[in-house]
Amino acid sequence: MSRPEDNLYDKQLSRAIAEINELCRELTHCQKCTHGPAVPVIGSGHPLADIFLIKYRTLPSETSEGVAFFGRSGEAVMKSCQKIGIDSLILYGTDIIKCANVPEKEALQHCPLYLVRELMIVQPKMVVIMGEQSVAAFNQLDFPLAHKLEFSPGVVQPLTPTTEALVTPEIDKSLNDQRQKTSFWKAFKVLGDWYESLPPY
Repeated sequence: MSRPEDNLYDKQLSRAIAEINELCRELTHCQKCTHGPAVPVIGSGHPLADIFLIKYRTLPSETSEGVAFFGRSGEAVMKSCQKIGIDSLILYGTDIIKCANVPEKEALQHCPLYLVRELMIVQPKMVVIMGEQSVAAFNQLDFPLAHKLEFSPGVVQPLTPTTEALVTPEIDKSLNDQRQKTSFWKAFKVLGDWYESLPPY
């Protein structure tokens, strides 16, 4: 016999899937920026994820597949999550700048609107923001009840009444430098302690 809370979750999940699909459809047809042919990178992961990962902009590997966190950065996140006991099925990842060949200034006028919608659909408990540029761009979002964030890697900060934020160094830059990789891991592993402290569902 199904429980009322199960039915409610199923309805929320169906709604989130439909809204994410609509957002992706709009994004793939976006012509807000003045650029040539471009493949926008869409978010990937669970549409009601507890943990929402944000990078600054897309990489060629992501552009080739059209999916955020495809390639080395995604593999690094998966391995890091395994180390701290976090199931990758509760993650959603996206980029602030969705197209690789758009001028940065122009992209920052349009792409964050999609990010706000992603956040409002997924409604995560934790937002992990990777890199100082990402934090600066995130602080410019028109997101309801959001606190301004400090670039303080490894410190859990309040974001909204129902969501917290964890800042880390930029993951893409850490992939080829051991010192930066260590700095990223030191900040990211705080996510494991946060996850363990969550009350049981």
